[in-house]
Amino acid sequence: MAKRERVVRMSVEQPLWRALTGYRLLTMVYAVLLFGSTYKKFDRPGIAVGYLAVLAVWTLATHRKVANAASCTKRFLGADLTVAIVGILLTPLADTHERIAAGGPTLPSIWTAGSVLAFAIKGGWRWAGFASTFVAVANIVVHGGDPTRDTLHNVLLVWVASIAIGYVVEVARASEATLARALEIEAATRERERLARDIHDGVLQVLAMVQRRGTELGGEAAELGRMAGEQEVALRTLVSSGLVHTSRVSRDESLGALVHAYEVEEPGGDEGELDLRTLLAPHAGSKVSFAEPGTPVPLPVPAAKELAAAVGAALDNVRKHAGEGARAWILVEDWGDEVIVTVRDDGPGIPAGRLDQAEGEGRMGVALSIRGRLRDLGGTAELVSVPGQGTEVELKVPRGRTTQ
Repeated sequence: MAKRERVVRMSVEQPLWRALTGYRLLTMVYAVLLFGSTYKKFDRPGIAVGYLAVLAVWTLATHRKVANAASCTKRFLGADLTVAIVGILLTPLADTHERIAAGGPTLPSIWTAGSVLAFAIKGGWRWAGFASTFVAVANIVVHGGDPTRDTLHNVLLVWVASIAIGYVVEVARASEATLARALEIEAATRERERLARDIHDGVLQVLAMVQRRGTELGGEAAELGRMAGEQEVALRTLVSSGLVHTSRVSRDESLGALVHAYEVEEPGGDEGELDLRTLLAPHAGSKVSFAEPGTPVPLPVPAAKELAAAVGAALDNVRKHAGEGARAWILVEDWGDEVIVTVRDDGPGIPAGRLDQAEGEGRMGVALSIRGRLRDLGGTAELVSVPGQGTEVELKVPRGRTTQ
């Protein structure tokens, strides 16, 4: 049995959580030792002892909460920040006014930065800015609205550092998702190549042999050979286009590599979005070539179905009017703000005025099946035909107006 690839997702932020756990423990010990070295200078040391006892118990009891993003909930972050701010606001009750005015440390000291960093790692730079702003306001209140230069320096340092760390975490997460998706694609590609080899060594060779022998024998066998040839081309298209649907689309933007989740919906529902390629790929065969982008072409499900139906109607016209030997080509282009599907054939073309005549006679294939569908989607259908040089139908659907 062939060995399967296993994609392992690497966490670039997990070391940050471990570092934060250690930081909280060390700064808790530091705050206790700092008070122990100067407790004689406090007006009400009992208040400081009570708070630091609570701080020590809280830090030890919740150290697992900062072990990873899942356990570090919003409720915990709010409680942790509350402990830090309460410690800052209790400082004037425990310490002397002279020491506070001179820029003395608050009761939690640098432990407070751990609470802000938890916000940064959990939610990014916006969360960090939110938490550090509360800490800054609390420090200014403690100093009676007239903080010292050192206090302002420390507040600004925590504010800038936490926002910077939050931004780095966001970029790291996006990079991690991009790398994980690249590894998934690589694993899927290897699996597809293995399946392609197996299929090529078995099924495709049998279909090719049936096509060749049927053509040689003629009669009903020739028709069987023709069908086998079409199935061979369809199977080759399926293998070459990939057996695993792309689940995410990556693109580079100014803020870093962003990965947008894109789940392929089943054709039966009308909710969400659908990859247009999955509806058009079955049209590929021995006489129909299908060219698609390397990434999904998402459209609202109703719009994707209507556009695919219009393409099917165009191919029906090729089969009916261009002759049995005519070939057709389908080209899908995604320009971001609009999706363009071009259907071209090498048939005899349409004589000038023939479409207007057919519409006047009540044959509404092009008018309703193609142009009508595109008009309902807010798009356009342009048909260009030159006698003796085939016909080209260009279907355009703007993305912003694909709801029905």
